[in-house]
Amino acid sequence: MIHPIHILGGGLAGCEAAWQAARAGCRVTLHEMRPALQTPAHKTDRLAELVCSNSLKTEQEGSAPWLLKQELRRLGSLLLAVAAEARVPGGHALTVDREVFAERVTAAIAAEPAIEIRREEVTAIPDGIVVIATGPLTSDALAQEIARLTGSDRLFFYDAISPIVEADSVDLSIAFRASRYGKSLDSTGDYLNCPFDKEQYERFLDALLAAESASAHIAADVAYFEACLPIEELARRGRETLRFGPMKPVGLADPRTGRRPYAVVQLRQENLRAASYNLVGFQNHMRFGEQARVLRLIPGLERAEFLRFGQVHRNTYINAPSLLNGTLQLRNKQACMFAGQISGVEGYVESIATGLIAGRNAAALAQGREPRLFPPETALGSLCRYISGADPSHYQPANITFDLLPPLVEETRHRLRHDKRARHAEVCRRALAALEE
Repeated sequence: MIHPIHILGGGLAGCEAAWQAARAGCRVTLHEMRPALQTPAHKTDRLAELVCSNSLKTEQEGSAPWLLKQELRRLGSLLLAVAAEARVPGGHALTVDREVFAERVTAAIAAEPAIEIRREEVTAIPDGIVVIATGPLTSDALAQEIARLTGSDRLFFYDAISPIVEADSVDLSIAFRASRYGKSLDSTGDYLNCPFDKEQYERFLDALLAAESASAHIAADVAYFEACLPIEELARRGRETLRFGPMKPVGLADPRTGRRPYAVVQLRQENLRAASYNLVGFQNHMRFGEQARVLRLIPGLERAEFLRFGQVHRNTYINAPSLLNGTLQLRNKQACMFAGQISGVEGYVESIATGLIAGRNAAALAQGREPRLFPPETALGSLCRYISGADPSHYQPANITFDLLPPLVEETRHRLRHDKRARHAEVCRRALAALEE
């Protein structure tokens, strides 16, 4: 190659992308602004520094995070290999010594002759093939460039993420299906509704106001936007505020009583998550354990299983479904790809995964080959399918969960309907077979 592939950002996604492109035979320039320009969250100048938890989630066989890691290992992920070397005891989780992890990733990238590391802030997107993996703390100057490239209305600077629960864990003897005033796409209604009487609402409100808040994800959280206020912030404005906001019961009637509930929580089916529901307007800043306790006071969610908890924090990311295709390329500028949290994935391993995909596809493009889609049956393919195919009007960053993957065929689902562990094992077997093929 005459011109190198430019990777912007030396975090998890950027390092994995650089490694994959270099190992495919391409020259790579990896741009990292630290230490020339530091972020509020990072403490060192090392590549792949973990700024929050030191956990790469569960290693329990048959789980969705395990499946994603297995696929990455089979494809030669640098960061998963380093994580194994830096592992510390953490039960079922893959937890690492964050200093050892960052040191060894930095050393591996620096020792790769095909990779040049440039310690500088990038203020303009380079010409040629580019992978943008600058993460949730993209510098203001580069964010302006990305906004110019993608459209400023499709670049967000904060997350307002509502919790997601497994559909099977919702008590349908309490929750009822309906849309306000009967406005829905079909006769059954578009939402599940969890109805409160006055006593239940007051008990929920007391627990919500007393719940312990999470520590900030980063040191420089932006001020809350009115459109994404945490529910506990709304509740502090008055005991009736939620009933006139996300919990308003207007236009609904509980079929058990025939009357309008005192308050209601609406659950919306996720676009590509047929087996899960989003708690509409329930972004919050409670600790995860507190969320489980408080949200299980919602009638119908007493035994809720949470696939994701709510969050509100600083996070620069694009509205990927309106911009990217399944290979993580910009639709209107195919030499430019996005990876990591800026593409709209949550989690360390998800960031590594999109970095691997973008790095491989950037190398293919540089060598005159067509970038390839991963099979939708794989965890990697399902992540890309979500990023590129979710509803742009309701797009929220996502972790890997089984409900992102296509359902099993009806015959298999029916045969294993009483054995969730066996269903998950079959999804994993199918995914790894599709990856191998």
